[in-house]
Amino acid sequence: MSELLRCEDLCKCYGHLVALDHINLTVESGKIIGLLGPNGSGKTTLIKLLNGLLTPSAGHITVCGDEPGVQTKKAVAYLPDTVFLGGNMTVRQTVNLFDDFFDDFRPSLAYEMLNRLNIDPNARLKTLSKGNKEKVSLILTMSRNARLYVLDEPIAGVDPATRDYIISTILNNYNPEASVIISTHLIADIEQALDEVIFIKNGHIVMQKSVDEIRTENNKSVDELFREVFKW
Repeated sequence: MSELLRCEDLCKCYGHLVALDHINLTVESGKIIGLLGPNGSGKTTLIKLLNGLLTPSAGHITVCGDEPGVQTKKAVAYLPDTVFLGGNMTVRQTVNLFDDFFDDFRPSLAYEMLNRLNIDPNARLKTLSKGNKEKVSLILTMSRNARLYVLDEPIAGVDPATRDYIISTILNNYNPEASVIISTHLIADIEQALDEVIFIKNGHIVMQKSVDEIRTENNKSVDELFREVFKW
């Protein structure tokens, strides 16, 4: 296994608000990791930092050995928590755009997944429902042969039947030498796919453990332990 992400005393402040407070963590390859915490815990701030969308207030963050920037964007496939597709383009044109932009994009895989979900490649994005736009966004992200996949709430806006397909898509289509970080509130739905979890609360990492360790040491599911740690 190789190290994909390292945070050392990482801090991010918005004025007087401390969003991340001296975060220390590492993520290695070959794992599916749940980044779990309540609203306002710092999950999205951490995700934006590792994608180079924010700069640290203090400390250091490296992705595949480099500080977030142009080089790391080649290694990270990022799915934001808001729908980023729209306009008059067709699904096919968007696939072509990703194929032109990312050297590691696999268009044949994208079309295979679109076909399974009965999404017409010739449909214009503006005509798709919010749920179908989210499916297309996930398909585009998972069609990359990236080293690190970062998915912010990938199953929040879809129906339960589609969640199973999305989880299967994540499991079966990421590079096995890569890792996947999934931020979600729907822990019970995703738990069976996770190898490891990171609990984050008020800008602090309160736990980073394998799912097997949690079940052995605590005799609880990840969902049960989450409810215990974050109960009001």
